[in-house]
Amino acid sequence: MKADTYELKTILAFERRYVIPTFQRDYEWTKDEQWSLLYDDLESVADRLEESRQIAEISGQDVAKAASKVAPHFLGAIVLDALSHSPGSLDLNAVIDGQQRLTTIQLLLRGVLDVLLEQESIRAKSIRRLTANPADVVLDPDEGYKLWPRRRDRDVWRVAMADEPDDGADHLYLQARSYFAERTRVAFVASDGSDRSDVVVDALIGLFKLVVISLEDNDDAQVIFEVLNGRQTPLSATDLVKNLLFMRAEFADEAELEKLYDEHWAHFDDKWWKKEIGRGHAARGRRDVLLSSWLTIASETEVNLGHLYGQVREYLNDGDHKIPDILNELSTAATAFRDILERPSTLPTPMAHRYARVDRLSVTTAIPLLVWLRTLPESLLPPGDHLRCVAAVDSWIMRRVIVGANTRGYGKRFVDVLKAAKRALADDASIPDAVEAALLDAGDSNLTWPTDDEVLTAFVERPFYDNLTQERIRMILGALDYQMHLDHPKGEHPVFNYDSLQIEHLLPQKWRTHWPIDCDDDAERALLEMERDRVRNRLGNLTLITGPLNIPMSNGPWSDKRLAIAQHSNLQLNAGVDEVESWDEDSIADRARSLTAVAVRVWRRPGQSLAAEAGEIE
Repeated sequence: MKADTYELKTILAFERRYVIPTFQRDYEWTKDEQWSLLYDDLESVADRLEESRQIAEISGQDVAKAASKVAPHFLGAIVLDALSHSPGSLDLNAVIDGQQRLTTIQLLLRGVLDVLLEQESIRAKSIRRLTANPADVVLDPDEGYKLWPRRRDRDVWRVAMADEPDDGADHLYLQARSYFAERTRVAFVASDGSDRSDVVVDALIGLFKLVVISLEDNDDAQVIFEVLNGRQTPLSATDLVKNLLFMRAEFADEAELEKLYDEHWAHFDDKWWKKEIGRGHAARGRRDVLLSSWLTIASETEVNLGHLYGQVREYLNDGDHKIPDILNELSTAATAFRDILERPSTLPTPMAHRYARVDRLSVTTAIPLLVWLRTLPESLLPPGDHLRCVAAVDSWIMRRVIVGANTRGYGKRFVDVLKAAKRALADDASIPDAVEAALLDAGDSNLTWPTDDEVLTAFVERPFYDNLTQERIRMILGALDYQMHLDHPKGEHPVFNYDSLQIEHLLPQKWRTHWPIDCDDDAERALLEMERDRVRNRLGNLTLITGPLNIPMSNGPWSDKRLAIAQHSNLQLNAGVDEVESWDEDSIADRARSLTAVAVRVWRRPGQSLAAEAGEIE
């Protein structure tokens, strides 16, 4: 990144064009909010410059040297990204940030130029060269404009920058030009009636300064934007990429640019796409996650959401990519992405459940693989194979949640799985076999696919209530109950909103009153009580109930509690609990083993029968 401070006479004197991306937002600056303040600043700088010159003249000092010590006025920063152009043509720079500021400066210069032309001032030439490229270096009349706005504004821009504008036009461009001209006519006349145009022009072109940030190949506009615009407002990388894509399409002479936008991009402006997913500092808008998913699929590399714009730009620079093809790929991926997150009623229930778990766990690193699988036609990935792939991803993730494995390295792992699946497609091999094999191959990492024995150990020994959020516990217990209803159908399958159910400890958290340990030896009893405190939070002791128990009943003796649970729940998860005569550590371990038998079928590991999965397809 190159960041330099320039006077207007320097930055705008170069023979180049500053291009506003076609789908940037409207010009919005107004008289009350920005124009008047900007001109107030100009008059203030001119006053300082005039005073400095007068003092130098009175004291016999060098006027030019004294003027050089006048404090300049900084207009802020603009961010530019160099665009490719044909040899011999003018340099092109996309205005990535600062279009409102740069547009207003051009209109201010145009207003000042109007007054200078009225006065037939020789200073008009010095201002005109800041608004227009010399006629002898342009190949097309439009190349004469230093600033070239988005497509829909170009006709009015030609009017706004013409020597004889349309007086009947009422666009903000024309209003700004007229306002700046009116202020200039007043500013050019000193209080004693003398001409002070030189001091105003000198202040404008020599003491108004811009910080110009020019992106280089390894720069990321996202990071720069976050610094310039404040980290309190989340940055959408998608907006930056949109400008990049359509700017390149425009200069590649892609026909019907607006049609491309309407067909492939306009829907990303919907509120649904701007909603964030993920947690904490990793939360990003859905469209940013989609964009990273598309780039992961296209480049087969791990994408950093915090540097998404830079990585997209690098991808585009690396090959001969056609913008319409990329937009079509994005559109196709968007449909798949939305199905995964919205899970429409047309989606088979088992597939929807598995998507829901990946979504709720915020495992966004798995989304590119799921999106790619969903974009494949049934002729290449039949429904049974598709479900098997998604089930493998769900199993790998959920088993690792169950055993308490960390998520570090998931991004690279799912990229490797994606590569394996794409190779299988290219080789006309089994895609589900490739997905499962890639997930099984942990290499020298700790990203293993936990075995049935490891799941059993976790269910029997791990204190789930201490280590998992209640949301995740409900997710696990709900999935087990759903499978148990499939295993033991009794008429129509009941529909439960597991998220709304209450987690209940079968052995109460406050068990000492009604569940005392019968042991005469104090030391041994203390050890047994410590063990019971550990056991109470294990999965075998946890259940869901459809109606909350009152506190006395929840902590009451088992003889009363088991009947209350039967009355407050028709979940298969609690089937047979009321028949257990005594609930203790052994009962909890036995139930954990029973639940494990269900869990390893819900989240299968390769090598086990897939018949049940095949039967799930609706």
